[in-house]
Amino acid sequence: MTSLDPASLHIEFEVSLRIAALEDLPRLEWYGQYAHFRNLFQRAYREQVQGKRLMLVADCRGFPVGHVFMQFQTNNPLIADGKTRAYLYSFRVMELFRGKGIGTLLLNESENLLKGRGFCYATLAVGKDNARAMALYERMGYRRIGEDAGRWNYTDHHGRLRFVNEPCWVLEKHLNMR
Repeated sequence: MTSLDPASLHIEFEVSLRIAALEDLPRLEWYGQYAHFRNLFQRAYREQVQGKRLMLVADCRGFPVGHVFMQFQTNNPLIADGKTRAYLYSFRVMELFRGKGIGTLLLNESENLLKGRGFCYATLAVGKDNARAMALYERMGYRRIGEDAGRWNYTDHHGRLRFVNEPCWVLEKHLNMR
C-alpha cells in the first residue's frame, strides 16, 4: 500500500434487540440530536411500565442505535384500539447503522411482540417525503390505508411548545396469526 492507496478497515458489530430500560432514556437522545424529545421518551417509558406501550431498542454494546415504540391504544381506534390494532412510531436507526438490516429486525420483532399480545394489525405513519422508509414498509407488507396531515405538538426539554407539520401516509399490516 502506498500513500496514494485508500486505507480501509472492515468493522463488525453485534446488535441485539431488547425492551428499553430506564437507563436508556438519556441514550435515546443520541448525544443531543433528539434531546428535544426527552419528555416524550419519558412519557413513553412511564406508559411502558403501566403496560400501555412498549419501547424496543436495537442495542450495540449497551447503546441504543435504533428503536421503535408501540402504542396499544390511541384516541383513533382505526390506528390503535387496544385489542386488535397497535401503532408503531418513533421508528429510527442511527444513520451510521442504516442499510444493515437493523430496521427490518426491529420491525419483525415489534410485529412478533404485538402478535404475542393478540394484536392482528400493526399501523404506522410515514412522512410522504420519506421514500427510504416507505420502501422498507412496503417490502415488509405494509399497505397504505389513508393519509394524515401530520400536525401535532409537544413540549421540549426546555419547556417550549413545539409544533410539527409532517404530512404522512398511514399504513397497516395484517399480522398473520400462525
